[in-house]
Amino acid sequence: MSLRISIVGGSGYTAGEMLRLIINHPELEIGQVVSRSNAGQPMWRLHPHLRGHNLPSFVEIDSLKETDILILAQPHGIAQKKIAYYSEISPKIIDLSSDFRLNTLTNYKKWYGDAHLAPDWLPRFVYGLPEIYREEISDSQYVSGVGCNATASILALLPLIKHDLLITDRPIIAEIKTGSSEGGSKANPGSHHPVRSGSVRSYASVGHRHTAEIQQVLGVEDLHISLTAIEMVRGALATVHAFVNPNTNLKDLWKAYRSTYKNEPFVRIVRDSRGNYRRPEPKIISGSNFADVSFDLDPQTGRIVSICAIDNLMKGSVGTAMQCVNIMCGFEETTGLEFTGLHPI
Repeated sequence: MSLRISIVGGSGYTAGEMLRLIINHPELEIGQVVSRSNAGQPMWRLHPHLRGHNLPSFVEIDSLKETDILILAQPHGIAQKKIAYYSEISPKIIDLSSDFRLNTLTNYKKWYGDAHLAPDWLPRFVYGLPEIYREEISDSQYVSGVGCNATASILALLPLIKHDLLITDRPIIAEIKTGSSEGGSKANPGSHHPVRSGSVRSYASVGHRHTAEIQQVLGVEDLHISLTAIEMVRGALATVHAFVNPNTNLKDLWKAYRSTYKNEPFVRIVRDSRGNYRRPEPKIISGSNFADVSFDLDPQTGRIVSICAIDNLMKGSVGTAMQCVNIMCGFEETTGLEFTGLHPI
């Protein structure tokens, strides 16, 4: 018998991606999808890639019924206002917003500026990155979504942290190039096509909130991220500059990356000496849940450049959330996530 999964906040890109994954998941079925502004409308009007599937229409929040799993795909700040109500609707919740990603009230207020409205709920949520918190996710009812930029940066740095290769008293700089879908489905003057087309725009050079997630998960303090928007719809590419311990060589790095990711179904090492695709590229994994990682080392200075490419809507959000669903429900972790991406695209 399939488990029923419902979505609150059904009009955005992440909801559309989650619906696509549910349709192709043999153990799940779509319950209800809430969109206050589109209640009664067919889903394919907002998610045209789902046309032809027998999908229910959007419903109002007051019509939401009990469900096995509830996905919260709302903007930041909304889930924390109604989390107690949502917990009555479903025994398992995954919140895709940033409401429950940080684990202390002090850190939350520092990065988001306001006091958290549901402080008792912060410790109940597990940060939803299976590559680090798989065991905790399997035992949890409540999982927070991941920040796409944080995910790319964390996966780029994780082998260096696990194998104690980083010099932690020197700055770590993550420069992240992002696609337009990271801005969500609602247009604004900066995302207007004639304005954005052809641009390479630094829009968060310092102080981006995803910094807090990386610091919390990896335990590093002197880390800084800078975001640049490029003409790409899907994808995030993190290029992380750091320094490794003296005498570290490429053999050491290969050992660290291979041992860290050898059993991870969605992380691939991409470091080739020939061909067009020598290092990770977001375009190659568009629509898939893969994270491609790589590294380069300057032996003269000890500077390492670690790279991670993801689809921000998939491994940076909904794909990882579906991994968490599978882990929470005891399914094979890769179920419904076998799509490999397209080439050319």
